[in-house]
Amino acid sequence: MGHQHEVESLIQFSKDSGIRTTCQFNTKIFYPGGKTPNLFSSDPLDNYGFDEQRLSFYADGCAVTLNDSGDTYTVKSATNEASIVNLTITQAAPGFHVGKDGKSYFGTDPKHPWGSMRHAFWPRCNVEGSIITKAEDINFKGRGFFSHALQGMKPHHAAAKWNFVDFQSPTYSAVMMEYTTPPSYGSTVVNIGGIIQDGEIICAGSANSAEHTEVKDDPENDWPEPNSVKFCWSGTTKDGKSVSAELAGSLGQRLDKVDVMSKVPGFVKSIVGGVAGTKPFIYQVGYYQDLGIGPVANVSMKYSPQQKLALKLVVGDVETVEEGILFSEATFIS
Repeated sequence: MGHQHEVESLIQFSKDSGIRTTCQFNTKIFYPGGKTPNLFSSDPLDNYGFDEQRLSFYADGCAVTLNDSGDTYTVKSATNEASIVNLTITQAAPGFHVGKDGKSYFGTDPKHPWGSMRHAFWPRCNVEGSIITKAEDINFKGRGFFSHALQGMKPHHAAAKWNFVDFQSPTYSAVMMEYTTPPSYGSTVVNIGGIIQDGEIICAGSANSAEHTEVKDDPENDWPEPNSVKFCWSGTTKDGKSVSAELAGSLGQRLDKVDVMSKVPGFVKSIVGGVAGTKPFIYQVGYYQDLGIGPVANVSMKYSPQQKLALKLVVGDVETVEEGILFSEATFIS
């Protein structure tokens, strides 16, 4: 399986109608083989703010800064002695969003929406740096993923469930974010995804799908926990060649189950927890093969290697199959 660590680092900035703002820095380290418990650190931030262009973030003991060339973020945090973070995430391929501005709008009048969400991705990055824990200094040189998300509405109004997929191999990255709106918005499925290689977006768009082909009921909360999945991408290259890709198989043993309500700031918890029927959980599963690309770090998403699956990619008449790292996350909110 290889002796490598994985990490998530997340800045969680919450502002409700200008009434109150909360800010949190979270770090979660996944240890190889699952023999050592995941190390999770979560700390409120004080004296926080953004630079003039609103591309970099600062707080006491914490900073996420974009370099002058706009292709590298540095993440530093000394907010928790259990995990002192110093990481850099550099684009190995262009970033993307779908549509004019990457936003999905909510409301009956497109010119005056009452809510919106925005998603933009750096899907394939090189990572340098380390995290110092009380036990060791962990080197995270390897592959990474960066996600920027703005949710301009309460989470239970935005979506009833989510799927997230991040696949990294020596040659390709395949990423996908899908959410299903609540029944009040027709249980509409919105999907954003792409296939990327070093220096190039092969295709990106919304013609993708995420399917749980086998599920089981979770006795704790009755959510349909995925056992097997099929993720599909479809699009065209910049020169008009058709592109299709598929990642499918059994997920095996679940890596983690996250009670969302236990991980959010108290003010957000008070809003979501007051909604009848809202009991958010995240199921995390990952597969891994030692491919010589190093540990995986990412910002705002989680990697968790265990075994392996393979991406089948067809560009024009050429088919390629390549094994790599998969992280799959299924979130159920309401």
